Amino acid sequence: MKRLLLSPTQLGFMVWMFGLVAAVPGQEPARKQTEGLPVKVQMHNVMYHFTDTVAVHIRSLGGELEPAGALPVFDERNSFTLHIASAEIAITPKALAEVLNSYVFAASNAPVKDISLRIDKGLVQVKGKLHRHDDIGFEAEGELTPTSDGKIRLHLGKMRALHLPVQGLMDLFGVEVADLIKTGKVRGVQVEKDDLILDTEQVLPPPHIVGKVTKIHLENDNIVQVFGGLEAYHWAPAPAKNYMAYRGNRLRFGKLTMDDTDMVLIDNDARDPFDFYLDRYPEQLEAGYTKITKNFGLRVFMVDFNKLKLNKLNLNKLDQQGKHR
Repeated sequence: MKRLLLSPTQLGFMVWMFGLVAAVPGQEPARKQTEGLPVKVQMHNVMYHFTDTVAVHIRSLGGELEPAGALPVFDERNSFTLHIASAEIAITPKALAEVLNSYVFAASNAPVKDISLRIDKGLVQVKGKLHRHDDIGFEAEGELTPTSDGKIRLHLGKMRALHLPVQGLMDLFGVEVADLIKTGKVRGVQVEKDDLILDTEQVLPPPHIVGKVTKIHLENDNIVQVFGGLEAYHWAPAPAKNYMAYRGNRLRFGKLTMDDTDMVLIDNDARDPFDFYLDRYPEQLEAGYTKITKNFGLRVFMVDFNKLKLNKLNLNKLDQQGKHR
């Protein structure tokens, strides 16, 4: 299959040409038929950044982008919800602690703060400070399991806090269960006796994720969550080793709006996971290149986000070498 290699300038011209094609009479009825419909998504070996300090390793994922309006807008994280049919996703204890501190327990009146997590002997070791007890430190250890409705249960045991008698979770936090849930002080967290129930649909920052955790286990320095089952999703042929693929209906990507979407974001270096950051992806796009298939599919080869600085340094060295020749 012959492909056309495009520079960023040529890609901009292509977007303008697509706009002309979209204005051709007879195209509007087809668009109306796909408005509000989801775009299929498939990912493999992607390090997906939610923030500068929070990323999850998507080992595999199949599902759909459900639009909040007429179509998903790639650049606007609140314009769609990612419905997961099947996935295996790993997060480090450090990244999860960052989520808890900066997103879940971020309110000034949250019961705990300065949480840190680590894995030791098959258990999650939890440390933090108790807000209602003059920020004294506490420690606990917990076991992670999925709940029957697809959330994550953290069963806490061996709780300790300086100068405080601790016999259970309520002794430790010093608040009632109803206070935690009804006042909304803690986003995506419920309490059942000595268990914290984490709702993955609310714990992580946007883009919003909907899916049921069916298995969870600790692996080296990772908390691995399985959503659905691998047999629950029909996997399309893999176009690359590390990629994010989008197919069907309508999707807006930058200034380009695609009908019958056929777009694949591909890691330019397959030796390690595809490091992708939605908020900074234009920089990754600029550092890479794009190909168009004969059926007007888009293949975007991107530089890993964590290699952008190194890539710029290498380009500067090449420029300097060229000037001295």
